[in-house]
Amino acid sequence: MKRTYLVLGNGGFGTALAVHLDALGHAVRLWGHNEAYTGEMATTRRNPRYLPNIDLSPGIEIGSDCESLVAGAERVLAVVPTQHVRGVMQRIGPHLSGIPVVSCSKGMEESTARLPSEVLAECIEDPVLFVLTGPCHAEELAALKPATLVLAGPGGDELAEIQEELSGPTLRLYRSQDRLGAELGGALKNVIAIAAGISDGLELGDNAKSALLTRGIAEMSRFGVALGADRETFFGLAGIGDLITTSVSPHGRNRRLGELLGRGQTLASILAGTQQVSEGVWTCRAVLRQAAELGVPMPISEEVAAVLFDGKDPRQAVEDLMTRLLREESEASPRSDVPPE
Repeated sequence: MKRTYLVLGNGGFGTALAVHLDALGHAVRLWGHNEAYTGEMATTRRNPRYLPNIDLSPGIEIGSDCESLVAGAERVLAVVPTQHVRGVMQRIGPHLSGIPVVSCSKGMEESTARLPSEVLAECIEDPVLFVLTGPCHAEELAALKPATLVLAGPGGDELAEIQEELSGPTLRLYRSQDRLGAELGGALKNVIAIAAGISDGLELGDNAKSALLTRGIAEMSRFGVALGADRETFFGLAGIGDLITTSVSPHGRNRRLGELLGRGQTLASILAGTQQVSEGVWTCRAVLRQAAELGVPMPISEEVAAVLFDGKDPRQAVEDLMTRLLREESEASPRSDVPPE
């Protein structure tokens, strides 16, 4: 069934989703916060900052007037950078009551450790919320290259309906009822991807990177289970699938940031030199605060935070990870003489 979709956020992924929805025959509205830049996109039918080589169909309505764009919208995709979700939704949220909203943002709000869907729930009356996440770069989605994602939310007809509406020849969706686990996977993988990028920057090789990703998934799932998520979710598209893509692709912003850190640049200089958002930076602190409260060990995330915020030498961080106490690999059968992670 064809619907009227409103995409909130005209960054790379929001624009790519608008292109995909338009290709499927849906009526698409694309909202942007910056009125001048959004107006330029509407005129030129290009997004020069994020997807410079993609033509935007005349059928995609582009604008900054949220009230007019919301009117008549049947579905909403929220694709706003995580640290700005609350500010945007305090304005737009009152207009979204009862409309199914799919959160496509990845990360945690730094000040509260809230996931994007939790922020949406606080800003929308009678929220109907889903999460769309998994391994998918905007550059490839907009070029209509094959991708697979997870749509997570309460089971029922609406979950299946949205899955069918968003799926097509170049994007296949799987359903999940573990919204918490799916959203945590998208948030936590960014922190581990920074570690993978640091490994690349230090030229540590494939062995080190493979170990980081494998132990990173163990760390992600341990944290997720402590919050009530399903462990299995982290070993699917929303967890390991997303982590692999982010950690190996040249499009991966968090991996790239880590690589520059490994090459000796400071966090401040990296952030000053890019307009793209690396959510892992802000998520890292929020995750570690919660992990401390839960008593969940997060050794990789702790070392990433030390490099990001304390100026720790990346090589020392790697050495400290390698020289930790030895233990069983399986967390289901720890030795009594060796403490957990």
